[in-house]
Amino acid sequence: MDFLPNLKTKLSKDRVTLGLDFGTQEIKAVKLKFAQEQAEFCGFEIEPNKLDPVQALRKIKESLAEDLVNISFSGTSTVIRYIEFPRMKKEELKQALKFEAQKHIPFSLEEVNLDACIINQGLPNNKMLVLVAAVKKELAHQRIKLIEQSGFRVNNVNIDSVALINAFNFINKENEGLKGKALALLNIGATLSNLNILEAAIPRLSRDIHFAGNKFTQRIEDNFGIDFKSAEELKINPEKDKGKFNQLALVIEPVYSNLAGAIRTSFDFYESQNASSVGKILLSGGGSKFIGLKDTLKTLLGIEVDYWDPIGKIQCSPDADHEKIKQYSTQLPVALGLALSQ
Repeated sequence: MDFLPNLKTKLSKDRVTLGLDFGTQEIKAVKLKFAQEQAEFCGFEIEPNKLDPVQALRKIKESLAEDLVNISFSGTSTVIRYIEFPRMKKEELKQALKFEAQKHIPFSLEEVNLDACIINQGLPNNKMLVLVAAVKKELAHQRIKLIEQSGFRVNNVNIDSVALINAFNFINKENEGLKGKALALLNIGATLSNLNILEAAIPRLSRDIHFAGNKFTQRIEDNFGIDFKSAEELKINPEKDKGKFNQLALVIEPVYSNLAGAIRTSFDFYESQNASSVGKILLSGGGSKFIGLKDTLKTLLGIEVDYWDPIGKIQCSPDADHEKIKQYSTQLPVALGLALSQ
């Protein structure tokens, strides 16, 4: 696991990296070029991941002309925990992890790839905060084998939530308005949402929520008796069907309530363990495009909700399609965070 505080800020030579976000419905890739302290956004690709993921990956490889990729995992076969350890060196942590991890990981240690990263060494009582992550070996092996069949070589392996946090902290490293505040990053995918709470840019809680874009689509599909593709279109552009527009809010209300309930449960847990409360939610992901989502969550949770742009502050290559980047940027934070891992 490659966490952002370990990111090199000065490189001896130019380097190109590729981040590959392997979603259930789409595969997204971001290509970055580094020179000294600058990152340049060279391009991205999004391909459907339905019938033939190998073919989709080959299209991405051909388009972006790179074969070394950083990848990540999420879902029930992954675990991410934030654990307090006695203050120690990295080498000592590796040994302690073998004994402490089993208390927090719901899998046998023999069946997972396990890693950890110190994210705050300044806790009271001579303690430090450690991010511990695990991925089931079977899932990792299957995914890596599939990616290698497509002609790629896997470089770094990460967790979706960590990649998302990396991207956000990189983009907002000079944002004085966010310093010292607790906020939540909610990345809504097709079948899974990642919720991460950051306090003064340091992650304190990460959770996968099983209320995502497809829940909205399926609800529309079932209630209006239309196919999945039509339901997706109605979800994103409801004003195109005036007859269904007025009914849509009532149809979707239970999904909104369930999503808000899952978020509130995470907030309550975090706030019970910490002195601060979450003051803002920042949205990203393809599933966050649903019209009215931002305002509805704001009403249900009583908290400020907005979108953030993972690409906006990165210099783009002169050859990049700026209109296309603007259209799809909200879907790219995980792939961007992976590309930032060098």
